[in-house]
Amino acid sequence: MVSLQEMEIISKLILSAFLGVLVGLERQMRHKPAGMREHGLVCMGSALFTVVSLTFTSPLIAAGIVTGIGFLGAGTILHLKDKVIGLTTAAELWVVAAIGLAVGIGLYMISIVATLLVLLILVSGRFVEKK
Repeated sequence: MVSLQEMEIISKLILSAFLGVLVGLERQMRHKPAGMREHGLVCMGSALFTVVSLTFTSPLIAAGIVTGIGFLGAGTILHLKDKVIGLTTAAELWVVAAIGLAVGIGLYMISIVATLLVLLILVSGRFVEKK
């Protein structure tokens, strides 16, 4: 039988995966690297690491997530001649990890608002860039 604590953790994993996939969907539709799967996994993984770290009452896991995602994001940045690509993807992975951390510690509304703000920035930024 699943305990109440386990149900809460499962809910956190589902919410974080959903929020990550929402952000990744925008990237997927634009045929950019790191789409729904990657964003969903990063967000859910961050939430899971956070939940686990709370079990041990260790803030070091959160610091490790920030460092690890920074390294992962750096791998998405390419410098080609006079053009740099992948900065948006790197920034998205970083913020999606933060959203997962927030879900992991129970800041649900903040996580949802942050996800909506990311989507607003991505969609409006694309619109402004076209103008």
